[in-house]
Amino acid sequence: MPALVRAAGAVLWRPGAEGREVALVHRPRYDDWSLPKGKLDPGELPAQAAVREVAEETGFSSVLGRPLAQARYAVPARSGESAPKIVDYFSARLRAGEFTPNDEVDELRWLPLEQARAELSYPHDARVLDAFDESREETATVLLVRHAKAGKRSEWSGDDALRPLSEAGRKQRDALHSLLPLFAPSRIYSAPRVRCEQTVAPVAGDGGIDIVSEPLFSEEVYSADPQAGVRALLEVAAEGGTSVVSSQGGVIPDLVTRLADSAGLRLDEVASRKGSVWTLSFRPDERTDDGKAPGLRLAAADYLPDPLARARRTRAGR
Repeated sequence: MPALVRAAGAVLWRPGAEGREVALVHRPRYDDWSLPKGKLDPGELPAQAAVREVAEETGFSSVLGRPLAQARYAVPARSGESAPKIVDYFSARLRAGEFTPNDEVDELRWLPLEQARAELSYPHDARVLDAFDESREETATVLLVRHAKAGKRSEWSGDDALRPLSEAGRKQRDALHSLLPLFAPSRIYSAPRVRCEQTVAPVAGDGGIDIVSEPLFSEEVYSADPQAGVRALLEVAAEGGTSVVSSQGGVIPDLVTRLADSAGLRLDEVASRKGSVWTLSFRPDERTDDGKAPGLRLAAADYLPDPLARARRTRAGR
């Protein structure tokens, strides 16, 4: 059985005179019009591959938004059989750059959404555009991170709030350091725990961002008043753009579940492995539970397991 082919791509977009415009690329090898995409390199995460492929095919740097859709189809394999292929697509806002024709792409067009749909060569790309269109009202993204590994609590004799990352946790932190900046966060919040702060400290340092301590994202304060924790998360989202929140395993599943239930979203499972990330996207909503929370509701929730473990699985599968 031919091996699974993993790839990633993006809907690269920019503001236009009549709304958002998206970039389509023409590949002379196939004589088709498609969204920028390409195979994952060994050990690469889909989000990393999406940004890299956009840069290689279009010449543009970009800022990732939320995951949009996953396309599955068959491609020819060297054996003459068909191999299954999975492509993870993200929203990606244009940052800078200039298109220059290259071996893979000889033409690029910026088109309004409806024109882009008509131009695309493949139905699965059109479905990705549909998912992108559904995200048009979203105003904020929160990357909800569970802190990396910090060793066993039973083996730490000091104040648990001061328990630092273990060697394995520092490796997870470094993997997150290669992932989170792709979303260009402008604010970082953390539960008042050394391990939570250490998990996001490199991202904060690179971006010149202060880490804001928020007790409502810690297990004991959140458990005393979960709804206050939900309001705190919505207030972070209400600032707009992209924020990072570093929290704990006793908070994240309940917090995500409450946000999803309030928005009428069904989630199969609300996992929260150490070093994992929930990408939470929000849109305006006039309804609030008590009139005090910001007028936002969860629009989408996407889970990324520990990126270090994901990278290992990707490497092992190639």
